[in-house]
Amino acid sequence: MLEVADIFRLHGAAYRARVGDRLFSGQVRAMQDVLRCRTAYFGGHVKQCDHCQEKVYVYHSCCNRHCPKCHREQTERWIEKQRARLLPCPYYLLTFTLPEELRPLALAHQKKVYGLLMRCAAAALQKLARDPRYVGGRVGCLAVLHTWTRAMLYHPHVHLLVTAGGLSDDRAEWLQPGNPAFLVPVRALSIIFRAKMCAALKRAGLLDQVPRGIWKKSWVVHCQPAGSGAKVLDYLGRYVFRVAITNSRLEQIEQGQITFRYRDNRSQEMRHITLPAEEFIRRFLLHVLPRGCAKVRYYGIWSASCRKQLDQARAMLNVAPSTAVVDSLPQTLVTEPPVERVTRCPYCGIGNLIPVEVLYPQRRGPPC
Repeated sequence: MLEVADIFRLHGAAYRARVGDRLFSGQVRAMQDVLRCRTAYFGGHVKQCDHCQEKVYVYHSCCNRHCPKCHREQTERWIEKQRARLLPCPYYLLTFTLPEELRPLALAHQKKVYGLLMRCAAAALQKLARDPRYVGGRVGCLAVLHTWTRAMLYHPHVHLLVTAGGLSDDRAEWLQPGNPAFLVPVRALSIIFRAKMCAALKRAGLLDQVPRGIWKKSWVVHCQPAGSGAKVLDYLGRYVFRVAITNSRLEQIEQGQITFRYRDNRSQEMRHITLPAEEFIRRFLLHVLPRGCAKVRYYGIWSASCRKQLDQARAMLNVAPSTAVVDSLPQTLVTEPPVERVTRCPYCGIGNLIPVEVLYPQRRGPPC
């Protein structure tokens, strides 16, 4: 199967030579890690069949959060833990999109602007949800940052999975939304979000880099019912540990042109796009986050400081507190790579594979 690593291997050196020092360290590291993922560079194990005596080399993953080949097990474990966090109530999925005029600023100050985008979206929602006309209480909110379209174009936005209801200020009651047809009015939410981003950019000293006309246009905020929230978690979980494209969507490399497929958001039809290799690499690297830039955050009664409130809400909804609920994403999900669990011999199909040797990484640090 064609992989992003193959594209980097064939065309990565030419791309780096062309852009020079415009790549930041995280982008260089992402390219290197994707190239070396599941190779001897990261070490692994040698396993031997107890029937035919053939040896199988099993190499470790790179653990880079932008690698399209890693993190299947981490994703499954993350989704499982988030499901344990879910309350037995309906949910809404809200999407806050950064206007096109702000995207150059976001790209130049990724860590700062992405953080403001997530915080301001959650703050705007919580402010409106506390209004007694809508909820009147404190909702729970999971925020996941995305920076792409399905064609890998730069499109920063944040998805919020939000409880349809909230905990009252005195923590004595679980409050249902005032209107069963919607959580909060989207137009008012958009105005509050825009105002909060304006104030936040001013505090950050970035407001003078923003075109003034942006504060007069409507900002895009979308809200839709999300049922029990489980399906939305499955969707969000796919992109917590990787970026815009999977290897399975790649179709061919021919004469320096990369063809991949994607599903059109509006028509839901499958489309194909062909890009020069360097443009493909440029689009991929647009979505590599700086070190320390959080992709997932929790707000309201799902925040780390509100575990007691979350348990109170769970009790009010007649569900016993779950010991599986976590306050934040465990670091082990990010740093521990999966080891391929190969048990049946691929050669004879009869014997079992037994570990016989450890292959240490070709780099400093403990083996993954």
